[in-house]
Amino acid sequence: MSIDVLQDKIRAMKNPTVAGLDARIEYVPEHIRKAAYAARGVGLEGAVEAIWQFNVGLIDALCDIVPSVKPQTAYYENMGWRGMEMLERTIQYAKSKGLYVIADIKRGDIGSTAAAYSEGWLTGAKIEGQVFKSFDPDCITISGYMGSDSIKPFLDAAISEDKCVFVLVKTSNPGSGELQDIVAGDRQVYEVIGDLNERVAKGTQGKYGYNMAGAVVGATYPSDIRALRKRLEHTFFLVPGYGAQGGTAEDVRYAFDKYGHGAIVNSSRGIMCAWKKTGKDGLDFAQAARDAAIAMREDIKQFVTIV
Repeated sequence: MSIDVLQDKIRAMKNPTVAGLDARIEYVPEHIRKAAYAARGVGLEGAVEAIWQFNVGLIDALCDIVPSVKPQTAYYENMGWRGMEMLERTIQYAKSKGLYVIADIKRGDIGSTAAAYSEGWLTGAKIEGQVFKSFDPDCITISGYMGSDSIKPFLDAAISEDKCVFVLVKTSNPGSGELQDIVAGDRQVYEVIGDLNERVAKGTQGKYGYNMAGAVVGATYPSDIRALRKRLEHTFFLVPGYGAQGGTAEDVRYAFDKYGHGAIVNSSRGIMCAWKKTGKDGLDFAQAARDAAIAMREDIKQFVTIV
């Protein structure tokens, strides 16, 4: 099952991290932008080409260091169909390099609409009795705040393809508590959605004991991570918020079980934009990203031992 594949990759690399591929055009070094604009013009086509070259360079630099990458689809959707076509190429290139791809789509709907989203991102579209896949990542993120019928269609689709989903539970943004920390009976709302997610996914555990519906749990709330880790024994965590958002290695350690399993920690700008701190005008962007990914791995290793 897909969560087992991810955990296997983490164990093989001794690195529980995922690199975000959330490139805005201003994250791309100038020499790449200029070359792309010279070939395609200043506009959507030139920007898409620049980000594609940037993504390829990052993937090549990171594929033997990190087990996974996580493109956030907003940074591709903002460039229309050209950006989405480039996202599809990015996902396929990352997979060709052995990386586990988490598409951060945060969709959340029910019924036939959820089924349509699932076809686009997980199972493929049915056309004249045949199935045609497009994006085809290993995993997606979804919102379960419409209830179990906004989780189950995506989970069922993922199971049919031996993939998985991560459901928003306790997010890393400062305003998350405005809703997620509200007390509902004897639980807070984020505990309610965490419990619901684990219940919906019951019976899908793999060899490591984790369900095929994981949870997004922010590094910026370490006490909540600790509470959820104890509460959600069979839920694998995707942990955003490390680095640029303020989460530390000491904070994220609470996401892991006693074997150092059960979680993967994301860094996006800290890796993609590491070149901005080297003083070399981005000519070293790939090496800078690689060095940042290694530093993150070593930082977390101080607090988490993977067996």
